Amino acid sequence: MKPLLAAVVVSVLATAPLSAAVPADSKDSKPASAPSAAAAKVKGAEADSLVLLERAVARDSSKSDNLYKLGVMYMDRDRPAEAVQVFTKLYTKRPTDAKLLVNLGAAHDAVGHASAAQKYYREALKVAPGDSIASCRLAQSLYAGGQHQEAVNIMRSVIQHSPGAYCAYFTLGVAFADAGIYRDAIRMWKKVVELGPGTPEAVSAQESIDVLQKFVQQ
Repeated sequence: MKPLLAAVVVSVLATAPLSAAVPADSKDSKPASAPSAAAAKVKGAEADSLVLLERAVARDSSKSDNLYKLGVMYMDRDRPAEAVQVFTKLYTKRPTDAKLLVNLGAAHDAVGHASAAQKYYREALKVAPGDSIASCRLAQSLYAGGQHQEAVNIMRSVIQHSPGAYCAYFTLGVAFADAGIYRDAIRMWKKVVELGPGTPEAVSAQESIDVLQKFVQQ
């Protein structure tokens, strides 16, 4: 594999979105050194909302909705270790909440606890068989850990039952690119852009398409 192309594949693998079940942060397009007044105001409001939610949970941690919102907010702000703590506390109250299980798995994945993450994804799938987000999360985690064939099998099954699940096409694209099958990788990532426009997966897929197409056309 050519050095530059290898770097592209490694970059895609490293930045493959794993936050489909968690609201993503919005990114300001302006340079960090010169944020707009509006962006600064939004950032300040977000910080205030986090502090207020932390205080609310500190006063009364029995409210499940507040715990869940706090965990999601920690994930949004790239604080997965704290999200693990909050989601784990909530897990004792809602052990069969599929969405919580997926988010708890995502938090564990983000701190490098792949085995724990996969455990929670599988629990989510027991509660909600065929859930495409839980399946995609599990496949991405397995793939990152070197269990490629199992991950690919899961993604093919997801696409068969949920043709609109763009997260599955994204992971298959990563697998094809990793194997050097670039035309198929591009084909998969184009499906991501088509099915999930504006999502983190679509943005990452389009960036990879732009680079790979230059090599494929040579």
